[in-house]
Amino acid sequence: MADDNTHVHEHEHRHRKQIVNRLSRIEGHLRAVKEMTAEGRDCADVLLQIAAVRKALDNAAKLLLKDHLESCVMDAGPGEDRTKILDDLNKALDHFIR
Repeated sequence: MADDNTHVHEHEHRHRKQIVNRLSRIEGHLRAVKEMTAEGRDCADVLLQIAAVRKALDNAAKLLLKDHLESCVMDAGPGEDRTKILDDLNKALDHFIR
């Protein structure tokens, strides 16, 4: 969720389409896991699918981080505050990696 203190994206991210596609697949996968649970499928099977969703989310997050480093941090112009960009990234990583 964005707030008034987040970095404004005035540039294109190379991997945005890939990330959106991955998140769409994850969304479908998660719906399938929900249906498995509602149908009373074997708990071990459901847990295996939940683990797959978590791994897929981690991979989407890694790609998003790569995109952020390439597009936001490396391409920051002279007028942009790189310290703020890095501070925002560190805060996001602190929430993501616990």
